Amino acid sequence: MTTHRVRRSYRIAVAVAATMLLVAACGDDDLPETDFPAPPPETESPSAAGPETAEPAEEAPPIDGTTVTLITHDSFNLSDGTLEEFTALTGVTVELLEVGDAGTLVAEAILTKDAPLGDVLFGIDNTFLQRGLDAGIFERYESPALAGVPENLQLDSRHRVTPVDYGDVCVNYWKDAVPRVPEKLEDLVHPDFADQFVVQHPETSSPGLAFLLATIAAFGDSWELYWEDLRANGVTVTAGWEDAYYGEFTSGGGDRSVVVSYASSPPAEVIYADPPTDTAPTGVITESCYRQIEFAGILSGTDNEAGAQALIDFMLSETWQNDVPLNMFVYPVIDSATLPPEFVEHTAVPENPLMLDPAEIEANRDAWTERWVEIVLR
Repeated sequence: MTTHRVRRSYRIAVAVAATMLLVAACGDDDLPETDFPAPPPETESPSAAGPETAEPAEEAPPIDGTTVTLITHDSFNLSDGTLEEFTALTGVTVELLEVGDAGTLVAEAILTKDAPLGDVLFGIDNTFLQRGLDAGIFERYESPALAGVPENLQLDSRHRVTPVDYGDVCVNYWKDAVPRVPEKLEDLVHPDFADQFVVQHPETSSPGLAFLLATIAAFGDSWELYWEDLRANGVTVTAGWEDAYYGEFTSGGGDRSVVVSYASSPPAEVIYADPPTDTAPTGVITESCYRQIEFAGILSGTDNEAGAQALIDFMLSETWQNDVPLNMFVYPVIDSATLPPEFVEHTAVPENPLMLDPAEIEANRDAWTERWVEIVLR
């Protein structure tokens, strides 16, 4: 997920027997059927001196003094001291490796799956999730802390990835510049909004792809007609979010009053306003919002599985969860997290955000984006 960044001051940048081994390798859906006969009941030998003593369970390897490498996207950001708190609790040091945006991050993890660059990957979202799962880059791990995460955010029932945060890509508008307040996607093809809308290219921008998926989720087979209408109404396209928000959009001095951005953009406008303000200058069309969920997963081949599990657990702690809103402008996933007041006062959270199944996205992404190019950029 591309997080909302701060412009200059607003840039933010897991053996008892062979069968159990088979379970771990194949997963629940691939368990082989077995016809092994049951062993005969054991009988106690009359010469036995006493009952057998069970072997003690093997202890998990110590993690104190070890290092976990966290691979993430270049928009990753936490407050000073957050990762140090994890080290103080566990004795594990975290090394960060930032690898481009979410798409580049996943592609790099797939290319290096036989010799992974780290232990934990954070930043794969539901638009790229199926690609990572199909490539088998993650180990299964079900964190005990998942008990505090709503089930609708847990998209992988096999727990190869763990939800860590979420956000909504939405159409934003500058309140004082729009000809009228837009309430739904259809409003943007009305002549009132001619030459007023700026979007990002779905092949080069995470919010651009999310908005394309939003239109497909909203209009089904008619999504192409919607984009034809947008083109006829003067929609313009930029390569990335910053070019749109701080170039073409009113916020950066541009002449377009409507932009694809985030539900968290209004509170960001308040937090970084100069001079200070208590009122967000931007609004959100909640019916346009597409939900992006960010996940973390333990990379297959890690040599510090216990340390990696501990880091996943820590990502679901209140320390981590309370820290992400003001650093990456996303929402925490645990029910017990505390939101900053700016998020409570200035963010419109959609009741029914648009979403598509990750498997459907993976099967159709290339065809959808190619067709989008034909329609919009021809």
